[in-house]
Amino acid sequence: MNQFAGIDYNFQPEDYWLDKDVLHALVRNVKGAHRRKIIKAYYEAGNYQELDETFSKTTLSEEERRHLARIHPTFMGGEYLPDYGANETEIARIELKSTLADVISIRAQLDEDQTIKYSIVDEHAEEFKLWTEWSADPFTLGELIEFIDNSETADSSWGGLSLCFNNSNAEHMDREDLVDFTTISSKIYPELQTHYSEVFSEWAKVEA
Repeated sequence: MNQFAGIDYNFQPEDYWLDKDVLHALVRNVKGAHRRKIIKAYYEAGNYQELDETFSKTTLSEEERRHLARIHPTFMGGEYLPDYGANETEIARIELKSTLADVISIRAQLDEDQTIKYSIVDEHAEEFKLWTEWSADPFTLGELIEFIDNSETADSSWGGLSLCFNNSNAEHMDREDLVDFTTISSKIYPELQTHYSEVFSEWAKVEA
């Protein structure tokens, strides 16, 4: 794992289920990527109370999803992710600039024995090979990056989860055009997106 200056790779949250701040509480487990952006914009503008309650739901009804799809197909990004189980929450997500703005959700679930169990889900029932399935404590930022880099889709020929979508598209696109294709972020680990922005910038400079 490459480490970049100014990033605290030893950062470790106390708990995955504690809200980091008010905005984190508002978007926690809201599946739709576009709805998350709308919530953030309204909150930062100081008028969250004016936002239609539909946008703050964890899961939309099929009718509500169809309504958003009529506005633009990319509004569907994340809306078809599986529902959350008991004591389950999202700790990071991967968003793609694909036709339907696909989202992959990285989740943690607290077991009865206080073990943290991990899963990766997408909107197409894809199966993922996990770097590890559990831990006693929350990951450090460095460990989360290792988890993402070393977990794979069922077809592992394109590499780990962080770069596989870029690598597969680089077969028919220039790398520089793909530098923003994949976004990896987390409300719990604020510097995760910064790390991967550097990773994708370096990746784009490598000749195929």
